Amino acid sequence: MSRAVVVVGIGADGWAGLGEGARREIRAAEVLMGGARQLALVPDTGAERVTWPSPMLPVAFGLIAEREGKAVCVLASGDPMLYGFGATLARTLGPGRVRVLPHLSSVSLACARMGWPVEDTQVVTLVGRPADLLTRALRPSARVLVLSAGAATPGEVARLLVARGYGRSPMTVLERLGAPEERLVEGIAATWDAAADALNVVALECRADPGVTAPPCVPGLPDDAFEHDGQLTKREVRAVTLSRLAPRPGERLWDVGAGAGSVAVEWMRAHPSCAATAVESRADRAERIGRNARALGVPGLRVVHGKAPEALEGLDPPDAIFIGGGTTAPGVLSSCWDALGPGGRLVVNAVTVESEAVLASWHARLGGDLLRLAVHRAGPVGGFTAWRPAMPVTIWTAVRP
Repeated sequence: MSRAVVVVGIGADGWAGLGEGARREIRAAEVLMGGARQLALVPDTGAERVTWPSPMLPVAFGLIAEREGKAVCVLASGDPMLYGFGATLARTLGPGRVRVLPHLSSVSLACARMGWPVEDTQVVTLVGRPADLLTRALRPSARVLVLSAGAATPGEVARLLVARGYGRSPMTVLERLGAPEERLVEGIAATWDAAADALNVVALECRADPGVTAPPCVPGLPDDAFEHDGQLTKREVRAVTLSRLAPRPGERLWDVGAGAGSVAVEWMRAHPSCAATAVESRADRAERIGRNARALGVPGLRVVHGKAPEALEGLDPPDAIFIGGGTTAPGVLSSCWDALGPGGRLVVNAVTVESEAVLASWHARLGGDLLRLAVHRAGPVGGFTAWRPAMPVTIWTAVRP
């Protein structure tokens, strides 16, 4: 692009709420682009008007490129850099090709109406995303703002809260924030039945039902947090395994031989930007991984039903790989090692003599760290208590040079 694309944030108050700088950019534009709602908020300036189709993203950049050399102004809701098209445009064209004039965001307006400090409020967007994503934010006393996809979102949120044991939570739906017809509708999740305007934000004050305990933030969820058939990396071993995998924001994991998907799920729970692909050869277990991911708030976990190493072909490159099953299968370890870039981590767990022998051989060739972990749990023996050992697990960790 020879000229920078100007992105102007606009609120529900329309033209009246814009500063003079934003108005000047709109008046000067040869092309105005935006959704039908945004375009209807500004007066006719004689510019060409382009209404985004639905879905927008597959064609948006092509429509902009066709206007090469013209003064293009894109209208976006609120702050275009908060889950908005401004951020997508800057990421694609580069920040030097985009100039953003933000408006007040719906988050700032909602916090102002609720009297909540912005920094203490968690924000979850359900625009183009499943409602299960909200699960990770649920904990007693949490204040959460949900950016809605439309009129149906408040009802979806209420049903999810009830299903997750937070039916007592107060809900406030803030409609058409900043517009003269702004409205707040209050209620309780368990009894929510109010209709909502399509332009809304949902404010939640999370209150857990009796007996409901929020999952911890650190790795090592209780084993019963997962649906499983016994093929599960147990809690203590999982915590150590994840510490070796060392998830960082924006990184991707391959969980090979995923079983119940517990390691992939906890990897993604480490940070909202973490991604994971779980590879599982059994169809019933692959379906179960999807259910665990949704129940624990990471519905974006990708599940691949297939057998490694063939199922690894074409997957997005990983930053770390965990092999929980299939260590002795030909080609699995070598394919995983080759898939890692410099600094990538490979963590492999073994419980059988045969799989331990494979790890010993790779450790001898490549080095790394070899650890044997034994866990004992107290249990009854007659009228007394004794230690019952779980199967020891050998963990090999290697970092790709």
